[in-house]
Amino acid sequence: MSKAILFGCAGTVLSAEERGFFRDSDPLGFILFRRNCDTPAQLATLVADLRDAVGRAAPVMIDQEGGRVARLRPPHWPAFPAAGRFGALAAIDPAAAEAAVRANATAIALTVGAAGIDVVAAPVLDLDLPGADRTVVGDRAFSGDPGLVARLGRAAAEGFLDGGAMPVIKHLPGHGRSRVDSHVALPLVEADLDTLERTDFAPFRALADLPWGMTGHLVFTALDPDHPVTQSPTAIRDAVRGRIGFDGVLCSDDLSMGALAGPLPERARRALAAGCDLALHCNGDLAEMRAIAAVVLAIGPQAAARIARAEALRRPASDRPVADYLDLVGEALGRLPSA
Repeated sequence: MSKAILFGCAGTVLSAEERGFFRDSDPLGFILFRRNCDTPAQLATLVADLRDAVGRAAPVMIDQEGGRVARLRPPHWPAFPAAGRFGALAAIDPAAAEAAVRANATAIALTVGAAGIDVVAAPVLDLDLPGADRTVVGDRAFSGDPGLVARLGRAAAEGFLDGGAMPVIKHLPGHGRSRVDSHVALPLVEADLDTLERTDFAPFRALADLPWGMTGHLVFTALDPDHPVTQSPTAIRDAVRGRIGFDGVLCSDDLSMGALAGPLPERARRALAAGCDLALHCNGDLAEMRAIAAVVLAIGPQAAARIARAEALRRPASDRPVADYLDLVGEALGRLPSA
């Protein structure tokens, strides 16, 4: 059985050393970043080489939300809008916004799918809330309204599935109140549980049936004042699996982020012990990956069952061209005032 980890790689071409390491460590899958994406042909070759290294059709994930979080960019790939643009459209025409979100997500899925990538780390179900650090969420969120985020998030998830990709809802159980960037430091959320239930948790609860989810690296004092969600058995059991009811594949956010403390192998061990099905290490540093692989165990039976259930939700990709979906998105967003 594969190990409960997704790894990155260093560049645009898989080195012989990386290939041997992936063969021997057998991670469940991989994640790609901007550094890995040069041209469509190069990217397709890299994805094929990653899967060849482990000898199976391993899942390959990418962060392709649109807006400022997009690993595939022009001139070789389309520029996709940020989620906040669709939230603005919803204020004018909610039905048009949902249709545009679904079309946009299908276009993203088909675009990444052309290279063989089959898991998209989106939609973001965090809320855009006043007082939060806007570098963390901001226009990555559809809105600050939980109901609207749930509706547009559902449309996005359906669009990703229409395009043949697995959506990943993030960042469970909600990153919208973060006042510091979790890439740099550990956010502390002091909202009471009733407030969290009504707001932050609500979009995730509405989409708890989806196949994949990603934790956030932040402390909720109402859940566990001593540990970030990613490393908190209490927060994962009581909030993510309990109050929200998410029973899909749960992946940690990147282990290398500044919000987490301690050696990387220990970060991975704590995330998996807390209840994450998979740990995520993104930077492609081979020495770090070797150290993590030495402590990460094979995927357990419960996680394996969740992965199998997720795969059963996969749909054949739409055979319509990407341009058709992009035209629909452009026409819908064209109704918004110029920025």
